[in-house]
Amino acid sequence: MKSEWQISHISSGLTAVTVGYSSAVVIVIDAARKAGASPDMVISWLLALGLGMGISCIFYSWLMKMPIVTAWSTPGAAFLLGSVEQYTLPESIGAFIICAVLSLVTAQSRSLLNQISRIPASISSALLAGILLPICISIFTDVEQHPYIVASFLAIYLVGSRFFPRYLMLCLLAVSIVTSSFLNGEIPLTLSLPTPVWVSPEFSITAVIGLAVPLYIITTLSQNLPGIAIHHAHGYHPDHKKVLSGIAILQGLLAPFGGFTFNLAAITAALCMGEEADKDKSQRYKAAIAAGIGYLFMGLLASVVVVLFVSMPPIVVHLLAGLALLATLQAALVKTVESDKYRHAALVTFLCTASGFSLLSITSAVWGLLLGLLLMLVESNKQKSRT
Repeated sequence: MKSEWQISHISSGLTAVTVGYSSAVVIVIDAARKAGASPDMVISWLLALGLGMGISCIFYSWLMKMPIVTAWSTPGAAFLLGSVEQYTLPESIGAFIICAVLSLVTAQSRSLLNQISRIPASISSALLAGILLPICISIFTDVEQHPYIVASFLAIYLVGSRFFPRYLMLCLLAVSIVTSSFLNGEIPLTLSLPTPVWVSPEFSITAVIGLAVPLYIITTLSQNLPGIAIHHAHGYHPDHKKVLSGIAILQGLLAPFGGFTFNLAAITAALCMGEEADKDKSQRYKAAIAAGIGYLFMGLLASVVVVLFVSMPPIVVHLLAGLALLATLQAALVKTVESDKYRHAALVTFLCTASGFSLLSITSAVWGLLLGLLLMLVESNKQKSRT
């Protein structure tokens, strides 16, 4: 019967959760720690993110009878990793709330969303590539101290990319836990329910410009727009205005507890939209509901997740985070140089962003985007004057 749940719904949903967590949770935890979060606060971050993703996946998929999968912004977390230390934790929380407000305004205005989507893919990809480059370079920073560990991870990555790409990050995650146990001894795991920790937000102009705006732009361009495209590519046309508005409000409510971003998923969403989830297109929403249930459980297991990852030595964190983002960096670099028209501006954006400097309390990502857009306008006007 069409109303019955199938094993494929559960397996597809749980695969989406596994891929999402195994490829990015270490980045989120590291970003939270660099933001100044205590161990209890880091747990609160994962609790808030798990609950937010779980509730939104279940609610919208059930309401619209379509696979609506949400996620945290992995590129956004990568951006925070290199920028958030320049601000206090309350300022960062305030920036997350402003980011949510900007996302809500964008969701209400189709013209504004269209304007943002007009930023050339080369420029936005260069911004993303510049953010990811330092993280991916860290794969090789520990070669002299730990050559065998680095070589082992790279060997698994090469073999896994060829023979089991879907489960590659899960395999690397398991190896990371084993390696951490070998280097640090037994990891003490205690099962306890996580407790939300409130951090009162503070609002500053520098944090709005340096954190909120770039986080909003990165999330919109690299997550929400591709998420919309994934829906359309699979023949689904939900009311994205309602979905994007809802998850923006959810972000605003959960930001003080660590919910730094919520957005439409792209890669993990595709796992719930294909024939592997259900041959009947109208029943695939159940896979997204299963993913939502999985996210809720991961939120409730936040204490265990944090213990596993906080115990990891820096070398393991570097390897896991860098290898997890390698495919994303590759795709971003390809798009950066794809267009002859914007290649010069994209290169400036990439180099400026990757440099990691801060000027006037504004991060290199903001300066990179501004310089790239300015150079694009200058060259565009120059071209018009010639014609």
